[in-house]
Amino acid sequence: MTTENISDAVKFAYWVPNVSGGLVTSDIEQRTGWDFEYNKRLARTAENNGFEYALSQVRYMASYGAEYQHESTSFSLALLGATERLKVIAAVHPGLWHPAVLAKLGATADHLSNGRFAINVVSGWFAGEFRALGEPWLEHDERYRRSAEFLEVIRKIWTEDNVEYAGDFYRIRDFTLKPKPLNTPERPNPELFQGGNSTAARNNGGRYADWYFSNGKDFDGVTEQIEDLRAVARAHDREVKFGLNGFIIARDTEAEAHETLREIIAKANKPAVEGFRDAVQQAGRSTSDGRGMWADSTFDDLVQYNDGFRTRLIGTPEQVAERIVAYKKLGVDLILGGFLHFQEEIEYFGSRVLPLVRELEAAENLAVS
Repeated sequence: MTTENISDAVKFAYWVPNVSGGLVTSDIEQRTGWDFEYNKRLARTAENNGFEYALSQVRYMASYGAEYQHESTSFSLALLGATERLKVIAAVHPGLWHPAVLAKLGATADHLSNGRFAINVVSGWFAGEFRALGEPWLEHDERYRRSAEFLEVIRKIWTEDNVEYAGDFYRIRDFTLKPKPLNTPERPNPELFQGGNSTAARNNGGRYADWYFSNGKDFDGVTEQIEDLRAVARAHDREVKFGLNGFIIARDTEAEAHETLREIIAKANKPAVEGFRDAVQQAGRSTSDGRGMWADSTFDDLVQYNDGFRTRLIGTPEQVAERIVAYKKLGVDLILGGFLHFQEEIEYFGSRVLPLVRELEAAENLAVS
């Protein structure tokens, strides 16, 4: 396989808990808050413990254990104002945003944060939100066609003047954005992330995004996606970076880590997990080839609603570090981490796991130099 995007060091992001209920749909104790004060402290902790990115979630109404939600773009801007180095990615839904309006917001956010704003384009899985808001719910591949246009329009507006665009979903006529976002050789526009697992998502990621986010996968699942994604990118003379979701349970002993996982699943909120499964698996299975997000997820997988357990970042610091570096060797550029108790576990990760990752990377780089 081609690994043209492998860098010397894997990057780390964390899920911003801006919705209630934590990152697992379980009645286990989660010492994680969804309020701004908690998240402000957490963001500062994360940037001081080796995390370069944070991803704000997007939900507009109560669903499957997330009774309360803070809106992602405004929350992201507040976190940017509370930090110095952290890059914050706001998840957004095409169909609920006009791309030019979001481009304007993004340009302002980029100036206010000195170039640390990014967006993650989420094509949508929760039909109930769209219906409650009176917006049409498109079929799976149509949602990704709309997202493709959304990504195209935003990049054009951020990088060109007098933009003209005539698509099936968006029309832009002689539009010039001033000021544009900050532009550097390393980053000509705010980074664009595209999430998904399906063929349509891979095509969008390879053709239009800077980053592709995958749900949790084992080594074989990651390899298969990366091969597809980068084949699409190469066909369009592009390179795309790959981010992988993983729920991280690092403990002093392997037994303790696996006991934590066992307890999370044993205390799963069964009605909420089953409701979520019913909502999302129709989306993944509705694709033409049946390989969309959550199409083959088990009940246990869905207790962490982005399949984070499947990445198997569970064990001692040494075991978790070794598995992270193994994913990096396959072509993973970024690990998007979820945690049970965010504040204390991000500190633990920064002091106990991350130094081992860097040692292993340094050894690998020496071996090939």
